[in-house]
Amino acid sequence: MKKRILSGMRPTGKLHLGHLVGALDNWVKLQDEYECFFMVADWHALMSEYEDTSQLAENRIDNTIDWLSAGVDPEKSTVFIQSGVREHLDLYMVLSCFTPLGWLERCPTYKEQLREVTTRNLHTYAFLGYPVLQAADILLYKAGKVPVGEDQLPHLELTREIARRFNGLYKSKIFPEPEAILTPTPRLLGLDGRKMSKSYNNTLNLSDPEEVLRKKIGNMFTDPKRVLRTDKGHPETCNVHAYYGVFLPEQKDEVERGCRSASLGCTDCKKMLAAGLIEKLKPFHERREGFLKDKAKVKRILEKGTEKARAVAAGTFSEVREAMGLPRLA
Repeated sequence: MKKRILSGMRPTGKLHLGHLVGALDNWVKLQDEYECFFMVADWHALMSEYEDTSQLAENRIDNTIDWLSAGVDPEKSTVFIQSGVREHLDLYMVLSCFTPLGWLERCPTYKEQLREVTTRNLHTYAFLGYPVLQAADILLYKAGKVPVGEDQLPHLELTREIARRFNGLYKSKIFPEPEAILTPTPRLLGLDGRKMSKSYNNTLNLSDPEEVLRKKIGNMFTDPKRVLRTDKGHPETCNVHAYYGVFLPEQKDEVERGCRSASLGCTDCKKMLAAGLIEKLKPFHERREGFLKDKAKVKRILEKGTEKARAVAAGTFSEVREAMGLPRLA
């Protein structure tokens, strides 16, 4: 049997190119090798978006459309809504009972988010417990592998510690200790040279139409040392050149030579990038347009996937109850 994978994304807004190269491209490859469960993590989204939930339902559908357009295949993978499976919160409650506060407070991503996110109030009980819900997500499906970037390794180690603690406390072997599939994420910064994030309004969204992509790329931050058109460039420090390496590697060397010799200006370089990127994304946009015209189909995919996920989760949580001596009364 194929080993099982669990991964997901929070539907907090439009997906961008960072999501494509950082996760979606990898998901598409993994689904041929593993039994994949891909989760629309709306409970996780609620932890930061609780003050305004007006876009959450729409984002769930829109993000799923992007997944399907990128090549996630519902015939190969289970695509589901987290909040549609009640056992996520049930297991979250159980695991919360014995997870020490110190384990949560030492999470580097928790400290980083509190420090950097200024548009949300994250000083909440739920946000502190975010890694416990993440552990419940993974363990509920007995996922043996989890695709993560290096920054998520502390969260996965916490999941392993929680699994060991449950198995030890209740003398069970229910939960495997999940292993990481390290996902190499290409260096892809936002339009202004900072981390790509909707909070910074510096994203190239997967759903952006051609004219928007051209305008955004035309305003991209380039080589800060190249002031005049006749100045020779430094592509190793240019954000635009980094995009060539990720999306248009066949043009990278030519662009680099033109930049260093000043035979290619930044404006023309960005126009070439826009044209090449638009061409690369054409198949994605064509598939996306089809799903937009048939959202009922997308909802059916989610309903079917959530039903399958629910069956797996119910089986696992039944084992949890038995191990704890708390079987259902009826």
